[in-house]
Amino acid sequence: MKKAILIINHELKQTLKRKSFIIMTAALPLLLLLGYGIYEGVQHWYHPSDTDINSIGYVDKAGGFDDYTTQLGITFIQYSSEEEAKDALLGREVREYFVIHADYLSSGLITRYTADREVEMPGERWSQMRTFLLSNLIDEEVTPQIMERALTPMMLSSFQLDDAGEIVSGQDDVSKYLLPVIFGLLLIFAIFTSSGYLFQSVTEEKENRMIEIILSSVSTRQLLVGKVIGLGAAGIIQIVVWLAAIQIFTVVASVNIPFLSGISIPASFLAWGVIYFVLGFLLFAALYAGIGSIGSNARESQGWSMIFVLPALVPLWFNYFITSNPEGVFSKVLTFFPLTAPTTTMMRLATDAISAWEIALSFTILAGSVILTLWIAAKTFRVFLLMYGKRPAIRDLVRYIREA
Repeated sequence: MKKAILIINHELKQTLKRKSFIIMTAALPLLLLLGYGIYEGVQHWYHPSDTDINSIGYVDKAGGFDDYTTQLGITFIQYSSEEEAKDALLGREVREYFVIHADYLSSGLITRYTADREVEMPGERWSQMRTFLLSNLIDEEVTPQIMERALTPMMLSSFQLDDAGEIVSGQDDVSKYLLPVIFGLLLIFAIFTSSGYLFQSVTEEKENRMIEIILSSVSTRQLLVGKVIGLGAAGIIQIVVWLAAIQIFTVVASVNIPFLSGISIPASFLAWGVIYFVLGFLLFAALYAGIGSIGSNARESQGWSMIFVLPALVPLWFNYFITSNPEGVFSKVLTFFPLTAPTTTMMRLATDAISAWEIALSFTILAGSVILTLWIAAKTFRVFLLMYGKRPAIRDLVRYIREA
């Protein structure tokens, strides 16, 4: 046991010191920070004066638009001529101005002028101008209550109901489509990264014959346990850093990015993320350890590993079908298949469209697969780790594992 602990400490420390591990762990927080900075920069570039100028000028050639000049945080300033309004714009007294033409009541024609570079008219500005015009148009024709309802005719709330008639939670578009894909990517990437380090370690040590020296001091079981637990601990640290970065980013950025304010990541979801990462890592670590011990070199073993890597990526290839129909047969099959279970289950958990019995069955199948795979990997490790030369055929693999 002491030797296994030594191997765990060694693998963990070596992994945490790897430049590639440090870069990949820090990459997500840095990308989130960079993305937020770019978003703020673009917003300031398109609307550099929004925080300084809170006035919009207008020229009323139709007559009657002189009330309700304060709308949604903006003050409307009337000018007697277009030249006067233009001078105010160029002098940065107003952020823009518009002209209400004399035939407005029949044509509805409004001409708008701005000094800012725009792809299209901001939605907020459209609402401010629309409210200003409507307020003046219906001022003396209706009661204040009707005016208020005319300006805001609908406060829409849309909900999805389940088979029992209950409201399904987490129905916003971000929760439905974006979060499942993001967490699916992070989970599979973390699993492949950590198990990939184990694969690289085993193949390199076998190829340069270092494994012969190591096995003179420890048993194959101690070596396998030490590598799996040490690299798994590094993987958990990595995914915890990523999840914490996403949580912090969501809270901080939601102040200026409105759609993020509706995103909340439950603690139970994070807990399941760690659980499925551990199970997924153990499964792929066992597979990689067995494959790495069979091949004579890294290139040969890499070819074998693709047999398991490609099926594991299926949930990401078909993420639209899973997120749009999380309760379908296809999604359920991937939930119960061990290689796709970690990613698919987390994607369905993000949409809150998976029942308790499905989670329990998926967990049981995956845990059982991990135990079986580790048992086979331990035998494979013991038989093939010191075997060099010709790559064994499938028939030989089965025979050797049975005899081990």
